[in-house]
Amino acid sequence: MTGYVPVAATSRSGLDESLHHGAVVVLAADGSVAWSAGDPELAVFGRSAIKPLQGAAMVAAGLVLDDRSLAVVCASHDGLPEHVAAVRAILLGARLTERDLANTPALPLDAGAARAVVRAGGAPASITQNCSGKHAGMLATCVVNGWPTGGYLDPAHPLQQRILDELRVRAAAVSGVGVDGCGAPAPVTSLLGLARATRSLAVEGHVVHRAMAGHPEMVGGPARDVTRLMQLVPGLMAKDGAEGVEVAALPDGRAVAVKVADGGGRARTPVVVAALRSVGVDIATDAVVEEILGHGEPVGVVRSLVGAA
Repeated sequence: MTGYVPVAATSRSGLDESLHHGAVVVLAADGSVAWSAGDPELAVFGRSAIKPLQGAAMVAAGLVLDDRSLAVVCASHDGLPEHVAAVRAILLGARLTERDLANTPALPLDAGAARAVVRAGGAPASITQNCSGKHAGMLATCVVNGWPTGGYLDPAHPLQQRILDELRVRAAAVSGVGVDGCGAPAPVTSLLGLARATRSLAVEGHVVHRAMAGHPEMVGGPARDVTRLMQLVPGLMAKDGAEGVEVAALPDGRAVAVKVADGGGRARTPVVVAALRSVGVDIATDAVVEEILGHGEPVGVVRSLVGAA
């Protein structure tokens, strides 16, 4: 695959076992490219890393929620009781129910929450799938505007067109649209465009930035790397996406976007942490560690090969 370079290595018992290729773009406070690895113009599906931008489009279209609820709209949540309750509250406020959700049914991402659902006789459901907050927000935005809630995932639906417009306005030219895992349209942008668009939310103090940075527990979950990273760096907005994508941005303009070529998630955070440290963000290298286990015990780590080691 062109456009990628080695960005991370996985060690086991003192030996490098795996090499991860990827692309990274890092923006300085003034918005210029501080450095990049691989092709910054690489075309990528942002996957769930575009949720902050989708959330911003919903806000621009009239969606009004408290910050905690807006954070779950921008989340890939764990499906914990507090996440599911927040999604239900959004639907209730729009006079809708979980039956109106059109995202792919799934058990919660959190293993404990998934076991609890199964023990209670439950099954995969749209409301426990990690994108249910986004879908509830989409439906509520449709209600506010009098748009049909049926077919809201159609790329031609007014809501989805507003989302594409928001990406374009925020410097993320859209070169294609696919289908995301949850069923929503999945726009294709450049990695640099994704970084710039995400940065714009943080710099302007957008309500999406405030919601996510203020409620990181609603964006992922207590053990998730994206939540822990935001808790460690005040003001940081970070969002992970499937297939090895992650974005992070600070109000002072520093921002990062990462895509891991093999789609694996374990290299994302070490590279993001190193990239943030390279532009002076105060975060320890061992703050968010991706451990490699042997017989249930740590025997290695995933380390970044780019940025600040």
